Amino acid sequence: MYENFAYIYDKLINDVNYMAWSDYIERIFLWLDTKPKLILDLGCGTGSFCIEMSKRGYQMIGVDLSADMLACARNKSLLSNVDVLFLNQDIVDFELYGTVDAIVCLLDSINYITNKHDLKKLFKLVQNYLNPGGIFIFDINSQYKFERILGDNVFYEIDDEVSYIWRNSYNKRNKICEFDLTFFVKEEELYRKFDEIHYERCYSSDELEKIIVNVGLDVVGIFDDLKMEKPKKSSKRIFFVCKKPCSQHY
Repeated sequence: MYENFAYIYDKLINDVNYMAWSDYIERIFLWLDTKPKLILDLGCGTGSFCIEMSKRGYQMIGVDLSADMLACARNKSLLSNVDVLFLNQDIVDFELYGTVDAIVCLLDSINYITNKHDLKKLFKLVQNYLNPGGIFIFDINSQYKFERILGDNVFYEIDDEVSYIWRNSYNKRNKICEFDLTFFVKEEELYRKFDEIHYERCYSSDELEKIIVNVGLDVVGIFDDLKMEKPKKSSKRIFFVCKKPCSQHY
């Protein structure tokens, strides 16, 4: 996944305002009256969030399975003159040398984990590598978005440098959405065509909350997209804010 996609990823998600996302994460920190220093970004992609947060004074670690994504991230961090530690690891099986103050998993990376056993494994690792009182923030594409916007729909964009056709199919029974992507990327006077197939799984807030609590984390907030308000039925993106208890009783 992402072998070819990595190098045009930023062009295709240029509508993502990483400054606004970073503002929102800092707003959550302020709401919780916490000041994390070391933050782990799971599924960091080409590193845009890590770089923005590094510029704001945080120590950042980015983890991603795609070496191509991380190559882009490393180049961008050098150009931005920031020091970010990037690790080429699977987020459902990541390993650190120590604990961190906060962990984020953004841009519906959680939905890409289609196996619930793997998701439980990820949440257990998050719990393990968070300092007591540490914060875990992630977002998901909502059921509304899968059923009403993404599922069984076709999107396309025609551009001089990169054009694409994005065909989706959503299976309500197993809650899996298949993204069939065809790209045309300009190389000198010709265009190179390549295909990618991605999968995301729809998770309900209830099943996620149950898994989170079972691994020993507290759910302290569930919010609408980049807001501090409860999600609506028509919310497209939902944020979860979790906290590791300062002390645990057995």
